[in-house]
Amino acid sequence: MSFYEESAGRLRCVLPFKAVPSELRPLRRAVRRTLEQWGAAAVSDAAELAATELAANVIKHVGEGAAATLVLEPRDDRLHLELHDKSHAVPAARPGARDALSGRGLQLLTAMTLDWGTLLTATGKAVWCEISLEPARHCARAQRAAAVLEAYRRVSGVCSVAVPTQAALKESARDVIADLLHWLAAWGGDPDAALEQALIRYEAETGAASEAEAA
Repeated sequence: MSFYEESAGRLRCVLPFKAVPSELRPLRRAVRRTLEQWGAAAVSDAAELAATELAANVIKHVGEGAAATLVLEPRDDRLHLELHDKSHAVPAARPGARDALSGRGLQLLTAMTLDWGTLLTATGKAVWCEISLEPARHCARAQRAAAVLEAYRRVSGVCSVAVPTQAALKESARDVIADLLHWLAAWGGDPDAALEQALIRYEAETGAASEAEAA
């Protein structure tokens, strides 16, 4: 089960799960769906890998079946991941032989993230890491649109605790556009002209982004 929180305009996804191997695949899928919804699919692979390593660390060092929670939150140019569990044991990456299994997950975490660390809490700890959102920087508008869709789904009464499917999000996006056209017409605007101008701006921005990537 997952649910969303919004604080001071920030997106935040909370994913409670049981630390068992069979839960890792659903956890990865939930991470990917969430990032796709936020317009940050470009960092899904890295985020899935980081989440898997954090969860596997809980299984190995806290205990299989332990209750845990993964939190995802975009923070400026970074994606912040926190994995909460009820143990106060602090993980530490240890150098060792290439074929050593112990500590390899944290070494991988160190290599693939901008930073990571541990925060002790009243009930246990949170191991966190941060991934660059630079690959998804051109999706800033998509991230803002995701926040709009979440707010729209709440006020329209269709928001649920589950991560919405892409089909549901696309339907909500169409509803948002239709409602905006109704609003424009009610205030004397021209819906057709607004749609045309929006399309022109979209094509100009996506074209500029493509040229920048090719340079």
